[in-house]
Amino acid sequence: MSEYKKILVLLDLSEDSDQVAIAGRDLAAYSNAAIVVLHVVDFVPVDPLGNTLMPTVQIEEELVDASRRKLGELSARLGLAAAVCRVETGNTKTEILRVANEESVDLIILGSRERHGLAILVNFTEDTVLHSAHCDVLAIRLK
Repeated sequence: MSEYKKILVLLDLSEDSDQVAIAGRDLAAYSNAAIVVLHVVDFVPVDPLGNTLMPTVQIEEELVDASRRKLGELSARLGLAAAVCRVETGNTKTEILRVANEESVDLIILGSRERHGLAILVNFTEDTVLHSAHCDVLAIRLK
């Protein structure tokens, strides 16, 4: 195993985020690595005709603020106070790869759920990251 210097931990802020964050925290402690914790807020869909029921900018800002609060609470609760916490907006797959390059991470840690039926055919985030990242990727099998 390589000695990791900087680890990017991807959290979707679901119930499974604790499991992924703990794995990242423990591996970072073992490697004496810095941690960057990332959550990506997907763009709010806009009506094709440009008519929305609510201003998308306001909705997006509220989602980002709520995500920052949740990410901060999770980081504090799990002993990740020294981690750099980032909330980005945009396409999840693109933002993960952009931040990984920008932060020059050695390892990306993300959660992976078991898929069945037609879901096997869909290109999930973990597949894109695994095949496109410039560094190692560790997928934590979620319960």
